[in-house]
Amino acid sequence: MDAVYQELLLDHYRRPRNRGVIDDADVTIQQRNPLCGDTLTLQLAFDGDRVREAAFNGEGCAISQAAASMLTQLLRGRTLDEAAALRDRFREMMLGDTTAATDKSLGDLRALAGVARLPVRVKCALLAFSALGEVLRERETGIGNGESGGPEVDPGA
Repeated sequence: MDAVYQELLLDHYRRPRNRGVIDDADVTIQQRNPLCGDTLTLQLAFDGDRVREAAFNGEGCAISQAAASMLTQLLRGRTLDEAAALRDRFREMMLGDTTAATDKSLGDLRALAGVARLPVRVKCALLAFSALGEVLRERETGIGNGESGGPEVDPGA
């Protein structure tokens, strides 16, 4: 099973889904992992509280880029509450929750379960989710203009 998951991760890295720009994005969040230099820009467009379109751009390791590809696939059509639940469940998996690693709601993201055994790489896997967290905070509080350069953050925090 590890070989299948490794192939899936490499496939998302080599052929990322939703890499690009959304011309009419409602929110654009940039994140950077200061530990390794990975960068990520997450863009989302909404219909009400439902994600209509999701895209990302960035540079970094296979883990950070594959996680962003997988996340953007799963976000389309989800409500903000569903996106928050997805973020929380993925974070649980990255913290070693073995039940989360079998949760079908995570879809392809389950391929990253083994990263939990590599503490230094967990931050890479969480980079896109850190950006999603910023989106959720902006939408919940109404604070922000939809375009955040975002601070250099510790995506594991």
